[in-house]
Amino acid sequence: MATVDGPPGAAAARDMAIAHLCSLQFADGRWEGEMVWNTMLLSQYVITRRLIGRWPLPEADIASVLRHFEITQLPDGSWPAHRQGPSSVYLTVLAYVTIRVLGLPEEAPIVAKAGDWWRCHGSVTAIPSWGRLWLAMVGLYGYEGINAVPPELFLLPKKAPIHPDRLYCHTRYIYGGLAYMYGSRAQFDLGPLRDQLRRELYGTDFESVDFAGARGQLSGPDVFILPHPILRAAYAVLAVYERWPVKAARRAALRRCAQHAQRALEASRGQGVSPVSALLGCLVLARTGAPRERVLAALDALDAWRWEDDEEGTRVVGARSSAWDTSFAMRALAAAPSSPATDTALARGYNWLLNAQAVEELPPAVSGDRSAINGGWCFSDGTHRWPVSDCTAEALSAILAVHSLAREARIHQQRIAGERVQAAAEFILARQNRDGGFGTYERARTSGLLERFNPAEMYADCMTDASHVECTASCVSALARFRADFPGYPRTGEVDRAISRGVAFLRARQRADGSYPAAWGIAFTYAVSFVLDAFRAAGVGREDKAVADAADWLIRTQKTDGSWGEHHSSCRSGKYVEHPEGQAAMTAWALLALTPVVGTEHPAVRRGSDFLVSLMEPETGSWPRQAPSGVFFKTAVLDYRLYKDVFPAWALAVTTSAPVTDRR
Repeated sequence: MATVDGPPGAAAARDMAIAHLCSLQFADGRWEGEMVWNTMLLSQYVITRRLIGRWPLPEADIASVLRHFEITQLPDGSWPAHRQGPSSVYLTVLAYVTIRVLGLPEEAPIVAKAGDWWRCHGSVTAIPSWGRLWLAMVGLYGYEGINAVPPELFLLPKKAPIHPDRLYCHTRYIYGGLAYMYGSRAQFDLGPLRDQLRRELYGTDFESVDFAGARGQLSGPDVFILPHPILRAAYAVLAVYERWPVKAARRAALRRCAQHAQRALEASRGQGVSPVSALLGCLVLARTGAPRERVLAALDALDAWRWEDDEEGTRVVGARSSAWDTSFAMRALAAAPSSPATDTALARGYNWLLNAQAVEELPPAVSGDRSAINGGWCFSDGTHRWPVSDCTAEALSAILAVHSLAREARIHQQRIAGERVQAAAEFILARQNRDGGFGTYERARTSGLLERFNPAEMYADCMTDASHVECTASCVSALARFRADFPGYPRTGEVDRAISRGVAFLRARQRADGSYPAAWGIAFTYAVSFVLDAFRAAGVGREDKAVADAADWLIRTQKTDGSWGEHHSSCRSGKYVEHPEGQAAMTAWALLALTPVVGTEHPAVRRGSDFLVSLMEPETGSWPRQAPSGVFFKTAVLDYRLYKDVFPAWALAVTTSAPVTDRR
């Protein structure tokens, strides 16, 4: 790499940032930062442990869990939907119950403050359906007050557009667990605490609460989408059916739900596709009378989702991001000047990725409705065997970047077998949807019209595995790099067509102002960074109108201090909302997208680089923790803690270095 002139200290800042990034690598070769959401999963984890085993928790675990609840509770006594989000009645009530389950009395300050808050800001009877179901499972809510979650849908023909197996994988496994709990009217024993909590939650005799009358009530900041009128009509019909369900059909449906949940746990080695569905799967196992050893083994597997340290205590994350983080960290190091530390870190990361790739299919007995997984990479280390299209794409791009460096003799690395690389490309090809775009885990299984009948209330775009801009861009980028590295691949024609269709999809999704919508990051800035990388990898020139318009949009949204910053409300509104403060990760996304189009000398690039240098903490080569930059289902805002160190280091590597050859 040949260094070019940059802002004062930019090259030195880059070297410090790259050194810091190397220092964050784990001993096994991976990078992984916590993906921070909220306390919902921790509450459900504790409650599940209380209901079915491994209880009581060790004293040290109780203290660590309470520590996390304490530091995440807001001064007014509530818990928020995310770190910078609104207070949530649902999460606060769930935390209240959990802390009482852990043994704290009603008068404990953390409990009393929470109770005072939700009594002033909402009613327990009006929380979203997920919350009602979890309370009902412990005898704290009447099932008659919950919109029906009929297990009978599993008895429909597989081709039916509303069969649960046609839903997005996260949604269908959550639905299966909730449907079993609802259909069986499951109620686990909390002992004497149940009646105490009933009094505390409702302030009156539990039997006198009009749960049936509250069935259609929804209010507060937790609610994002009200049920569609057709869905409300269906709920009214199902409410009548639930009074006199067909017993034989209900029994058959419950058996089908139980099999569905059990197979999901087996296929994922007990971890589930997420902790949300895995927790429900454990409860289903216990409810169906599975052997005690099997229930406890499934419960122990849930600990893979725990994250703990002395500072913030024990929490449960929504996902583990090791393959995702490792891929981006490797691409950042590959863009930086060679050094013994970076080259060693790259080699170790490469070897870790090799071990994380799925190299065999699921056993037939548990594959069920799953798509083939060979060749893919998961978001995490691969243990739960749920590989993803864009995770595979980014891992493949990182692998091919190391191959490029090996050809330049920068790294002496034994290459992965060509068959493994080809398997990754074929995994990606198998995920392309009819519209030319790519979703996440699978091809879309039903029409996007199903989104109109979303029952989740708190989330949007969660019914189908539809095509997403950034997933498509990652897949196009990886396939284009694969095509360049494997010109003799027998299915090159398929790769060419997939790239062309993906590029066409991206062109069609561009908005009139040049921006692109995102599904997994915040939001338009995130999407544009992936799209411009895809266009470049696919050979779309910088003079192309779509490229020029996207670059112009980035230049227009640059803040006066040289930074970029986008507020998480962009995701909810579907319109760009500027954040009042410049964000390091978002500035890096913009620079990574813009620099190959306009060059390192462009004023916008210089000013953005200057901003990153000015914000960097010179003692560590890191950047401060700022606003969350991830999201899913429009409202679930995530703080990817490693983003602030990976992407700015990568951006400085790109803006201070001129590649002699295109490393793609």
